[in-house]
Amino acid sequence: MVSTVWFLCFTTIFCSLNPIGKLSAQDLRSDTLTPTQENPCLKEKTTTCGECIAISTLCAFCTDAEYDANNYPRCDLLTTHQKLINNKPRCKDIVNPSSTLVKSRDDRLIDGDRDRYAVQIRPQQIDLELRPNDPQTFNLTFRLAENYPVDLYYLMDLSNSMADDKEKLASLGVKIAEDMSTITKNFKLGFGSFVDKVVMPYVSTAPNKINSPCPGCEKAYGFRNVHPLDPNATLFRDKVNAAKVSGNLDAPEGGFDAIMQAIACETEIGWRNRSRRMLLFSTDAGFHYAGDGELGGIIQPNDGNCHLSPDGMYTESSNQDYPSISQVAVKAKEKNVNIIFAVTNDQKNIYDQLKPIIAGSETGVLASDSQNVVKLVRDNYLAITSKVEMIVENSDNLEVKFRTKCKGTEEKETNKCENLAIGGSVDFSVTVEVKSCPPKGEEERTLRIKPVGLYDDLTVKLKLMCQCDCESPKQMEDNKNHEKCNGNGTYVCGMCVCNEPYFGDYCDCDKGTGTIADKESECIQDKNTTIICNGRGECNCGTCTCRERQKGTNHFYTGRYCECDDYSCPYYAGLICGGLGRGQCDCGNCKCNAGFNGTNCGCNTDNSTCMYNGLLCNDKGTCECGKCTCTDPKYFGPQCQECDNCGQEQCRTHQDCALCNRTNAGVLTKEQCEKECSHTTAVDKIRNGITNCEYVDQNGCFIYFTYFYDDDGTLRVEVQKEPECPPEVNVLAIVLGVIAGIVFFGIILLLIWKLFTTISDKRELARFEKEAMNARWDTGENPIYKQATSTFVNPTYRQ
Repeated sequence: MVSTVWFLCFTTIFCSLNPIGKLSAQDLRSDTLTPTQENPCLKEKTTTCGECIAISTLCAFCTDAEYDANNYPRCDLLTTHQKLINNKPRCKDIVNPSSTLVKSRDDRLIDGDRDRYAVQIRPQQIDLELRPNDPQTFNLTFRLAENYPVDLYYLMDLSNSMADDKEKLASLGVKIAEDMSTITKNFKLGFGSFVDKVVMPYVSTAPNKINSPCPGCEKAYGFRNVHPLDPNATLFRDKVNAAKVSGNLDAPEGGFDAIMQAIACETEIGWRNRSRRMLLFSTDAGFHYAGDGELGGIIQPNDGNCHLSPDGMYTESSNQDYPSISQVAVKAKEKNVNIIFAVTNDQKNIYDQLKPIIAGSETGVLASDSQNVVKLVRDNYLAITSKVEMIVENSDNLEVKFRTKCKGTEEKETNKCENLAIGGSVDFSVTVEVKSCPPKGEEERTLRIKPVGLYDDLTVKLKLMCQCDCESPKQMEDNKNHEKCNGNGTYVCGMCVCNEPYFGDYCDCDKGTGTIADKESECIQDKNTTIICNGRGECNCGTCTCRERQKGTNHFYTGRYCECDDYSCPYYAGLICGGLGRGQCDCGNCKCNAGFNGTNCGCNTDNSTCMYNGLLCNDKGTCECGKCTCTDPKYFGPQCQECDNCGQEQCRTHQDCALCNRTNAGVLTKEQCEKECSHTTAVDKIRNGITNCEYVDQNGCFIYFTYFYDDDGTLRVEVQKEPECPPEVNVLAIVLGVIAGIVFFGIILLLIWKLFTTISDKRELARFEKEAMNARWDTGENPIYKQATSTFVNPTYRQ
């Protein structure tokens, strides 16, 4: 019996499944990984070829029979398997399958006619073998064909409030057909009606109401297919005329019951397979939906199936609940039906909320007597057909992305386009990717990529590559008890799957025989010691199983006796041995490619980077590892081309190129300038380089330029586009300015003098007045003092 446990899980295979993220292929090569990066092929253990190729397109599986001898992991980066060791690739038989995409049906796009179907999608079928994590992209074209068949089923609310609408519809039926004939030659028209469930509280079941709910009304019903789809518009008019209105109690109607039956009953309604299916739903009221049936004692969910009697009546109206909105949306999508909700203005907001849920649906405002129905049908048909939305069926575990420019110039990620005209086309770029393999047995499936509401589709026959050819059931059967497995196991993809009780790389070990010491001696490299696998691994049946250099790094020792360390080589520029472009790490030593040398392959033997004016390091130094070492202490720079106190000499060297590049003037011709001065650039403002130079032209203006060297040692000269000129001297302005200044300052001085004298005078007056007030005269001491006034008395006063 074949063991269910592969011994190689314990010995040689240490691979892993790890998302790659945005690392490039160069980053993911084992020889170019920095210490912080991980090899995606080695993070976790994988034991089969199929598991390996599912990790990444960068991972490959080696099926060499002797590959395990050096303890190399069979699942590793393709570039690692291809490494040369002793001028031979490390692995000769590499399994690295690629995804394949074949257009197996690619008919041209054509318009429809009465005797042929239109083709609106190209290609029509693709056979795709897809490897996990290997996205495949193809182009899909959709063209809105002319004369595409159109089936219009008019589903009308025939409760009593819609009586005048019915009469108007009957008179306009022929007009609808005539108007649609200007769009397509292949048009059919049908008619159905609905009221509500014939149970309380939706419809009165009183004896005097159930058969005649209103004057001139017929008995209520759930849904009736009055007139299946037919090209005869006159017959449509007669059928609508003959239909009678009915009545119910509550405002919401049983419209969802009618929609479900009109969509599900394809044969009874007469829907054609390859046609634009349009259902025009006309009402002036809201709708019942799942759960409302409980009010009437109806608890059985709607099953979404067709239940029409031979005379077109819905037979399960009183037995099944109303369908839910999602049921209607799913059924419309499944049957490719576009629903137009033609409702009165007061109901439009309610039905507008259904548009995002029911794909391909539209709403329109119906006039009070439906007189605008012809325009409404035409406008909504054009609205539906002017946009395309691509959907994918059966895409579980897959990522399908669409990109398109639609009618613009900028490509964006979307599956929708609008403003298409009949005869117009749009191209989609479709990318299909699978991240991981599905359960066994589910590797093959069929995808359908199609526009909403149309029969046309692109069929993608998908086969996921989750198994290598070398591990197919036939190969397993043919390689049972193989000689390379000593007749004790099945040879699969270069490895042995041992039968019980055998184990080992070649099933040469028996759990019940042999001694451990005999096998351990085969794991000792230096027979003078007893060190097994150089102390870097464990011995299993005479074979070393090497361990990690450091736990968690997924960097393993290699070699027959784990004697090699392919990760201990010196780094250059953050990469082992400078990366594959410079060298490879082989058992701890860098083996440099041609053109490089040094312990880390960091030296470039090419001396072209040291040349300056035809001289090696300007004849002022020596070239080592592609870089100049200046021997003359006066000189410096990448090619020893700079020197102390030599700035003016260098400025004169670069002056001609600077002048001709800025003004196309100077000693160089235009042709010489273009040929010799490609390193010179005119800029708005020069940067600060090693040396800033200036040149004075005939106008006395300064032209500034600078020169410097890039990181790679390339000479760059930058010259400022606009010269800097000293401003002209305006003598008149200076004279007038001086005069104006003298006058101005003279007036200022006069004002200051006047202010000073005024303040001084005021102070003197105040001091004088104060002294005068403080003066005192003693009249008693003057003998000749007389009063200045005389006093006389009138003897007759007061008499």
